[in-house]
Amino acid sequence: MSGTDHSDSECLNRFEFVSTRIEQHRCIAESTWRMTCVAPELAKRAVPGQFFMVRIAGQNDPLIGRALALYEMHRDSNGTPMAISVVYTVKGKFTQALSRCVAGDAVEIWGPLGNGFSTHPTEHLILVAGGVGQTPMLSLASAALGKSQYGSPVQPNGYAKRVTLCYGARSQAYLAGVEDFEKVCSQVLIATDDGSRGHHGLVTDLVKDLLNQSTAGCRIACCGPEPMMEAVSQVAQSYGVPCQVSLETPMACGIGICFTCVAKIKQSDGEWDYQRTCIEGPVFESEAIVW
Repeated sequence: MSGTDHSDSECLNRFEFVSTRIEQHRCIAESTWRMTCVAPELAKRAVPGQFFMVRIAGQNDPLIGRALALYEMHRDSNGTPMAISVVYTVKGKFTQALSRCVAGDAVEIWGPLGNGFSTHPTEHLILVAGGVGQTPMLSLASAALGKSQYGSPVQPNGYAKRVTLCYGARSQAYLAGVEDFEKVCSQVLIATDDGSRGHHGLVTDLVKDLLNQSTAGCRIACCGPEPMMEAVSQVAQSYGVPCQVSLETPMACGIGICFTCVAKIKQSDGEWDYQRTCIEGPVFESEAIVW
C-alpha cells in the first residue's frame, strides 16, 4: 500500500502555517541550495515523503508558494524536533529569488502536506534518485535504519536492515548532499551521464545490478524526473519488486483546492482516474500510475 491516506478535511487539520526566518542557506551543488528554518511545529509532524509549501515573506511575485520536500529534520540538545531543511534547484522565478535570500530573511511555510513512504518492514530498501529527487531520501534512510524518528504520533522506524542509495545526475557538479547520505545509508552508488563520477550511464543500470545480485526482501523508493521514474518502475515490475514513487507534479496550492497537480492513477476496476499529487500523493505505488 502507499503512504498514509487522508481526506481533504484531515489534510486541512494536519498542516500548520508558520512565519519564520532562514537559519542557514547554502549552495551544496551546481544550482542547488539547502535551506534550514527553525519551525518546531513542522519538524515534529513531518514524515519522510511529505513536503512543505514555501513563500518568501512580503513578496507577491510570484504569488503562490513552491512545494519543497522534507530533506532533514533537526533536533535540539534535548532531542526535541526544532527545525527542517529543504533542498531545491534554481529553475524559475521563485527559486531564483529564494536563492538570493540569506540567513535572517523571512519566509512563510505551510505543511507538512501529502502522504509519506511506506514503513513496511523490508530486508533491503533501495532508494533511487535522479536530479534533485534525492531530497526526500535522506530522512527516509534515517527512518528506515532507525537512526531518527519522525511524525506525531511517531511513525515506526528501523524497518530496513539495509538501505542503498542509487543516485544519478548529469555530472559530478550536480550531485548534492552525497556526504550526508554516506553518513546514513548502508551504501551509496553514483551514476553520471558524463562519467565524471561513479558509473558512466543511467541510474537504472545500478538498480539492475543490485537486483541481479538478489531480489529477496527488496523494496524500491524512487523520486526524480518522470522518465527516470517510469524506467525504474518498469525495472521493478520486471524483477517483481515493490516500488513506490514520489511524483514531482507542479503544485499551486498544495492543499487539494486547485486541482493543478493531478496524475492518472489506476483504480481497482482497471480504469484510471485523476488523483491529486498533493493529497492522495505525492507517494504512489508505481504500478498504479498511468505514465
